[in-house]
Amino acid sequence: MKALLLRLMPHDDLGGWVRGFLVAQFAGLFLTFSSAFGTGDTPLLRRLGYWMLVMAVGYVWGAFVSSAFFRVGRWRTGNPWFDAVLASLVMSVPFTLVVWATNRAVLGSNIPVAGIPILFGYVLLVSVALTAINMLIENRRAAVTSASPEPPKFLERLPLKLRGAEVWAVEAEDHYLRLHTSKGQDLILLRLADAVAELQGIEGLQVHRSWWVARDAITDAKRGDGRATLTLKDGAEVPVSRTYAGLLRERGWI
Repeated sequence: MKALLLRLMPHDDLGGWVRGFLVAQFAGLFLTFSSAFGTGDTPLLRRLGYWMLVMAVGYVWGAFVSSAFFRVGRWRTGNPWFDAVLASLVMSVPFTLVVWATNRAVLGSNIPVAGIPILFGYVLLVSVALTAINMLIENRRAAVTSASPEPPKFLERLPLKLRGAEVWAVEAEDHYLRLHTSKGQDLILLRLADAVAELQGIEGLQVHRSWWVARDAITDAKRGDGRATLTLKDGAEVPVSRTYAGLLRERGWI
């Protein structure tokens, strides 16, 4: 069962799947008690069962579709938020028919075929919202790497001329990553999200959608005009985006 879930989910671990599933169930509770989308005339228990079922099935289906965009990568555009909208669009098309049939079976509603496009809009809206929430949760969790005695898996990817170097920062450049190390720089072919996952073992943070930085590599941090900049040991200046600025302040980096 665990192996099946790992193949279906858009995250790299079972915990990510559970977090996403819980978000979907909390959304189901909200939709139930807010009587969303005209379900207020349905008895509470039936409405609760309807929304919890729809959100559970929807999340499992959504996880399967998302894996094509966030894990397999065949249709990725390079912009994770645009990919999220595309994934939501793809998952919403067939799932709208599932919701339409469930409405008839559980709620006894008789939505005409002409009303399916409107229903699709509702399904797409919920799909985009849940996908965005899960991405924000996982991005914030993935932003942090912790120090540990175990050597990071990422060190195995270092080119020969950089072997044994301290990794100071990783910078995304198109489909490549520029490595900033104590022995110089080089490029490797890898996604930043995959690099951050493999950098566990080095204390660091993702500080921008294109940058991960090691804590020990920072020589200076400046704030001004609402933006922050980190200076590294090799002189590189790293921008800190607003998405990660709060996390850096919590940890005393800026």
